[in-house]
Amino acid sequence: MARIVILDSFDRELINFRGALIKTLLDEGHQLFACAPDLSVEVKTILTNMGAECHEVTLSRTGMNPAHDMRTVIQLMLLFKKLKPDIFFGCTIKPVIYGSIAARLANIPKILSIIEGLGYAFSGMGIKSRLIGFIASQLYRSGLRFNHHVLFLNTDNLNIFIDKKLVTQQQASILNGIGLDIDHFSLAPYPEKISFLMIARLLKDKGIYEYLEAAHKLKKRYKNIHFRLVGDFDDNPTAITQQELQPYIDSGSIEYLGYHQDVRPAIIDSSIYVLPSYHEGRPRTVMEALAMGRAVITTDAPGCKESIINDVNGYIVPVRNITALTQAMEKFIQQPELISIMGLAGREFAENEYDANKINQTIMKFMGVKK
Repeated sequence: MARIVILDSFDRELINFRGALIKTLLDEGHQLFACAPDLSVEVKTILTNMGAECHEVTLSRTGMNPAHDMRTVIQLMLLFKKLKPDIFFGCTIKPVIYGSIAARLANIPKILSIIEGLGYAFSGMGIKSRLIGFIASQLYRSGLRFNHHVLFLNTDNLNIFIDKKLVTQQQASILNGIGLDIDHFSLAPYPEKISFLMIARLLKDKGIYEYLEAAHKLKKRYKNIHFRLVGDFDDNPTAITQQELQPYIDSGSIEYLGYHQDVRPAIIDSSIYVLPSYHEGRPRTVMEALAMGRAVITTDAPGCKESIINDVNGYIVPVRNITALTQAMEKFIQQPELISIMGLAGREFAENEYDANKINQTIMKFMGVKK
């Protein structure tokens, strides 16, 4: 049986995003080391009860401090030498970059990473963002050269990395998503009143402003329709502030529900899910909404456009287009029968495309622990 280390930037992602994979690996008898910064007691307890061994690491999620990042690499290398894993699996940008370098220095036999989206480093247009993108590219190139496999969630992101020579064609492979427990996110009945929901970190790149503006316009015409927002504030350069959000709350356009560890109750209370993001790997919240039978409105951005089928289980609209987003949302208000028609089609799509059991088997094959 293999000894496997999984490194992530956020402790809760070890449960929400990697939990099904961790459970499958443990059930098949592998030894699992779960690593992240700022591990909470709750996450430690859950992972320990599953059978994983938890290790807290020092890793800054944002910013570029060479001295701090070098200490991170050294600390990770020493930890890996102590744990002696057979496989390293890095998730999110800094674990992928610095974890891969540390894994190589620690002589871990097999190194894998997953690129779940390009984020601010590759999406900005200004001088600062271009500089950050250049630096990120150099760092990715340094770390990914040691990877045996690099997994992507959409072909646009894969092609960008190949074009920039950050990975080779032989290293790169596509996954449909990070996998979803479709029994946990089960089909749910629809609320009596039509309601829209967006779940996201409160970043401009997630299309927060487009959703807020569309909700503001529609609320003026349809007083009984609900527009809800779930998510937490962030220190990302594209984050919005409480002060920027407050006018939409005060006007009654938006019902802000804060951060939810378990998003299922919010999805149950919704009729349609909206994610007008500028870029994604393959959005997890879209998968969750589809699995629970919700039609989805998203954009033609990489990662988003692959996540649904236009006019079948939702609508795809242009990025940053408030008018198109508003019109797509209004279709469900004017034709409410579409809610269940597209919602049930979404559930079927999720079962076929996003079942964690299928996706985890693929990841395990890349790890070399499954034939």
